[in-house]
Amino acid sequence: MAYQSINPFNGKLLQSFDELTDPQLETSLETAATCFKTWRHLSYAERAVVVHKAATIMRANVDEFARPVTLEMGKRIDEARAEVLLSANILAYYADNAEQFLAPQTLTPSTGEAVVESAPFGVLFGVQPWNFPYYQLARFVAPNLMAGNVAMVKHAGCVPQSALAFEKLWRDAGAPEGTYTNLFISHDQVKRVIDDPRIKGVALTGSVAAGKIVAAQAGANLKKSTMELGGSDAFIVLEDADLDKTVQWAVWGKMNNMGQCCVAAKRFIIVEALADRFLEKFQSALAALQPGDPMDEATTLAPLSTEGALLQLLGQVEQAVSKGATLVMGGQRLDRLGAFMQPTILTNITPENPAFREEFFGPVALIFRVKNEDEAIALANDSEFGLGGAVFTQDVARGKRVASRIDTGMVFINHPTWTTADLPFGGIQNSGYGRELSSMGIQEFVNKKLVRVAALDDPA
Repeated sequence: MAYQSINPFNGKLLQSFDELTDPQLETSLETAATCFKTWRHLSYAERAVVVHKAATIMRANVDEFARPVTLEMGKRIDEARAEVLLSANILAYYADNAEQFLAPQTLTPSTGEAVVESAPFGVLFGVQPWNFPYYQLARFVAPNLMAGNVAMVKHAGCVPQSALAFEKLWRDAGAPEGTYTNLFISHDQVKRVIDDPRIKGVALTGSVAAGKIVAAQAGANLKKSTMELGGSDAFIVLEDADLDKTVQWAVWGKMNNMGQCCVAAKRFIIVEALADRFLEKFQSALAALQPGDPMDEATTLAPLSTEGALLQLLGQVEQAVSKGATLVMGGQRLDRLGAFMQPTILTNITPENPAFREEFFGPVALIFRVKNEDEAIALANDSEFGLGGAVFTQDVARGKRVASRIDTGMVFINHPTWTTADLPFGGIQNSGYGRELSSMGIQEFVNKKLVRVAALDDPA
């Protein structure tokens, strides 16, 4: 596969990178396996020195890290800076808390003593996406390095400079060679890595199609895996919501990272009493966004990550309209250089329309009207995905009741689905399995080993 930096703002090729040869890949695998033998025996405090140093470097060089993200995938520069700081926070969070999270758990058997210890698996392999080039890596790498594992990562082909920057980060932080390894490898080499007995666990963030392939191969090798496969998050607006605040959050939830976010608000489910006013205000706010160079802080509408991503989204909108959806606004690429798309709203989407089931990864909002709370919940749950969701109401107790009835991995009340280091992240159904972040994320790739001491008077 190609590893190329192409600026989606102007279509210019910035740099290309060669794939690893098979001998180079073998050397990387052996180096990582050798490193694990030493890294696993370091104390939490010793590992934390390296991970804290990486966080410090990111915080001290925010613009240096943010720039390649904006140039490679078009993220607005202020959002890129925020991603750098979020990633640094994740690194520091696990450096501070890993020992506590993985502390031995004392059990109370009927006789004797017992304790459950946490031991690292070994070399882990991550397949990571382009939409958050550092954050996706940080949430996989930070907990696992602190747990005593080492990590190898195949990053997305369109963000190679970001991939190299993150690998250099660990060298600069003093991590031993093999602690973190970037792999520019082909799809065939990905299969070879998963099959390799030195790899002990696999994590993927990506599409459902990719998840099925990688999970099946990991399963065939009896290797633990985690999958984060996107979603079609419901953004429920009940009749007692604060309309102005809700619209502000709706724009943020839809347009953050140009909608190229697995937990972006994608299905707006509005109770009839507010539907007309919500749509009017939402449409006006989207229409006010200004396209421009994502390196310019004044830009509020950035390009999509690639020309291919733009064409795929345009095709989805065209198909949705051909199957009966109403195009309220947008639906076209902007008449300018770069992979720019108009903010788009679709309504009147029936269950027979492919758009009812698909994930729209970009600035396309699907609006659904419902009569009441029960219909909103039923529609939110009518999805093959199950990642996140949001409920807007001024009655927090009501919001909690609604959240409990929504079948997803995460539900936020009066805020779009989002992420911080101390909150677990993950979904169910076609959104995948496993959790990242918080105390839960560090538990995925450790061996929970029981150590049992029998009482001296136990019968033989």
